[in-house]
Amino acid sequence: MPKVLIVEDEEPVSILLRYNLEAEGFEVESCLRGDDAEVRLRETTPDLLLLDWMLPGLSGIELCRRLRQRSETERLPIIMLTARGEESERIRGLGTGADDYVVKPFSVPELLARIKAILRRAKPESVSSQLAAGDLELDRETHRVRRQGREIHLGPTEFKLLEFLMQSPGRVFSREQLLDGVWGHDVYVDERTVDVHVGRLRKSINRGNSRDPIRTVRGAGYAFDDQFARN
Repeated sequence: MPKVLIVEDEEPVSILLRYNLEAEGFEVESCLRGDDAEVRLRETTPDLLLLDWMLPGLSGIELCRRLRQRSETERLPIIMLTARGEESERIRGLGTGADDYVVKPFSVPELLARIKAILRRAKPESVSSQLAAGDLELDRETHRVRRQGREIHLGPTEFKLLEFLMQSPGRVFSREQLLDGVWGHDVYVDERTVDVHVGRLRKSINRGNSRDPIRTVRGAGYAFDDQFARN
């Protein structure tokens, strides 16, 4: 499901946001400091960032500015949360690169609607129930995968691995990034486990002379073949 990173130093607000986002089916991580969030965002990129203006370590406005200067995060959807409601401050926040600006205290249903609206525009694949590439189809709601109309039975980890790769055709993910994206930060798994599950996934989705959609990049990791996706 879509991944949201909350960067908010008021813990009650962070807990409230996490609870409501997870109830809507989002995968949520959180940071209390701006400098910690900058480190996290260099390791992995979420689908959307909820960013408080005033943060310890590094301000939200400065973090937003730095993210827009990096190619990996220049298009990352960012919603800024702040107690500053003046027009000049809203203009400053949007001018720095935020996609939206929400003033505290805010309506949770309205914020959720804004998040979904931004994701529909910026990353439609992250909110769509189905992913399709070439002759391969993945349905997030029913947890079914089909190739050339034939149903393929995958274990839960192989399903999440395929979903993660299909969301970003052509992008090469290191084993560490796949561990974070599929298994999560809180689970310790050896990097060699990634190779095992990629092997199982390949065995399940490739039959006969069918083309392998997963590309191994020596010394770097794995990618979903963008040429396969275009075909």
